[in-house]
Formats: sequence, structure tokens, C-alpha cells
Amino acid sequence: MAPYSADARCALSVNVNKVALLRNTRHLGIPSVTRAAELCLQAGAQGITVHPRPDERHIRASDVHELAALLKAWPHAEFNIEGNPTHNLMELVRTLRPHQATFVPDGVDQFTSDHGWSLPQDAERLRPLIAECRALGVRVSLFMDPLPQAMALAAALGADRVELYTEPYAAAHGQTGQAEQLARYAQAAQAALAAGLGVNAGHDLNRANLTDFLRAVPGVQEVSIGHALIADALELGYAATVRDYLACIQAAQ
Repeated sequence: MAPYSADARCALSVNVNKVALLRNTRHLGIPSVTRAAELCLQAGAQGITVHPRPDERHIRASDVHELAALLKAWPHAEFNIEGNPTHNLMELVRTLRPHQATFVPDGVDQFTSDHGWSLPQDAERLRPLIAECRALGVRVSLFMDPLPQAMALAAALGADRVELYTEPYAAAHGQTGQAEQLARYAQAAQAALAAGLGVNAGHDLNRANLTDFLRAVPGVQEVSIGHALIADALELGYAATVRDYLACIQAAQ
């Protein structure tokens, strides 16, 4: 893994789950998940993220295959598939070999991701799955709470990156606890970098809080943003929204 450079631009990966959620309310095939992804990539997004859950309440397995086919025409963009590796994630990883697999400890019926892996408690069930992904040439990112002491444990399992779960920061943004939360994330990111891990981030990041986060937290290589970005796109359109998020990233540098 190449070392982090302070001059490196943080990548924006657009999570298109909520496009699928709206599409699934009817049987008309609109809005199109692949068209949404294409428009975001055309506007400059560096990647596409999906989090297919076993009940297919939003992204379906067929969407994942169609997006993988689409991304073949975008060689500089990355495909990130998120999910619990003990549920439906590994079958898709084995078949499609995305650029990145983000392991998330969701329950089958969980409303949304709300916590990271517990290490060392989850270590032994994760270790062989991480090894399998890496043997397939797939980068592995572990969804983690901002706990500095857990970063070396994630690295010892063979993970390439961690994705810092950012909802606590987002909830504190603009409040008296913002500085304290940013310090927590900065310390966790520093610990991850010291352990040789790359750093991703995601959950409830938006146009209002993204720049502050990236200014304070070192070494973030990728942010995965879905709910807020798709909500903004309903008002602004995909292209204008992606450009706004890229501007937020640029402002942090």
C-alpha cells in the first residue's frame, strides 16, 4: 500500500442505495441506479459505493452486477461494496472482485449502520474473510468506531484500511461537543496511519460538516456519502451536488 501523501486528494465515493430505495417503491425501474452512478461519475466522483442487504430493501444483487459492468467503462473510478461478510457480501466479492470490500457489522434487520467492529472480540471470524478478499486482489476496509487502541488490532488482522464511523461527529457538528469529537477522530486516524492503515470515513457526512472533518482529521483517503448527497441531488441534481461535495473536499486542503 502506498504511503499517505499530504498532497493527496480525498476521493468521493457516492453511495447510491437511496436511489434504489426510491426505485423499489414502484415497478417501473425509475429512478435508475446505474444512470445515477453514471451522472455522478461524469460530474467527477471518484467512486461508487453500495451496501446490499440480505432483504434487498434497496440495492439488489442485480444492481451490484450492473454497476460492476458500468464501472468497467470508468477505469479510474473505484467500486466499493459494503456489508456484513457473514451475510451476503462475500458471494458478491468472490464473483465481482470490486476494488474495495468494506466489512460492516450490521445485523440482518438493522435499520442503518450504527457501530463498528469490536476488536479483539470479532478478530477470529474476520481474519479468514480478510485473507480471502486480499487473495482475490480486493482491498479490505473495516468499519470502525474512532478508538485509537483498535487501529493496530485492525492492521494485525490484515485489513488495508479502516472506515471511521462518523455519525457521532455529525451529531455534534455545530454544537459544544464538536471539538471533542474531532479530536477523537484525529487521534484514531493518527493511530491508523501509524499502524500502516489507510483511512476512509462515512456516515452522515454532508455539505455542512465535511470540510471541517477533513481539515481536522489527517490522512482521509476516501469519504463514502449517500443519504445526504442523494437528498441534496433531489433539489440540485446529481452533477451540481457532486461538484458541491468535491468543492467541500477541495476547501479542506
